[in-house]
Amino acid sequence: MTIAAGLCSITFRTLSPDAVIDLASRAGVQGLEGGADVHAPTGGGSALNELGGRTRDAGLAVVSYGSYLGMAPPGHDDEGAVDAALDSAEALGAPMVRIWAELGVTPAAPPDEWRRVADRTRALAQSILARGLVPTLEFHPGTLTETAHSTIELLGAVGNPELRTHWQPDPSLTADAALDELAAVAPQLAHLHVFTWGPDGIDDRRPLAEGETLWARALALADLEGDPVPGGRYALCEYVRGDDPEQFVADVRVLRDWIHDIEPGRK
Repeated sequence: MTIAAGLCSITFRTLSPDAVIDLASRAGVQGLEGGADVHAPTGGGSALNELGGRTRDAGLAVVSYGSYLGMAPPGHDDEGAVDAALDSAEALGAPMVRIWAELGVTPAAPPDEWRRVADRTRALAQSILARGLVPTLEFHPGTLTETAHSTIELLGAVGNPELRTHWQPDPSLTADAALDELAAVAPQLAHLHVFTWGPDGIDDRRPLAEGETLWARALALADLEGDPVPGGRYALCEYVRGDDPEQFVADVRVLRDWIHDIEPGRK
């Protein structure tokens, strides 16, 4: 297996899609996750088909489609909304679609809430698979994917071995504890969302280099563990310090060095 550097487009929501492509290319990443909220809105169509083509023409893979299916309370993911999101994933040429476990339903939720979210997740995964795409969960606080333990429990409740999960570190954990979390979900891992935050979370963004204690080991683990991912596994940069494009360029330089150290010659 190999792991490559990438970017979640939502990191730079204020930039146009083409500006994101240009920045990603300049920084030297190899793939993009297109966000449904700004850069790749739902509904598909020729504009997204052309955007996917321009992404690939720039030498970047379309890694996944960052949808928000499942995130809102029930009633927001009717058949039309699901089809619109999947139309966009197909138009963009993404092999994978990210979905959410409902925001606000935490691991402490009662069993009936767990079952409801599991049923909803199962239905979304089946819709994605029916299009020949791979479903993957957002790994996120405030949901049933808040921890590795709860994520594994949700995956088990859904019962579909083709459902994957992204992973990102909880900034409140030590590096060793975060690595234990990653190791636990590695068998069904999709991609990594990569950032270095201080204990105050998203409002305490740091240069990626400050996270070397975690990330040098996390990348090596993700590079070796788990089933292969269509198109390869990516370490997708997300939420850089100050939303600064030059910080992103510097972060990618560090990220590529760490990836190179896993297996010399892959930089």
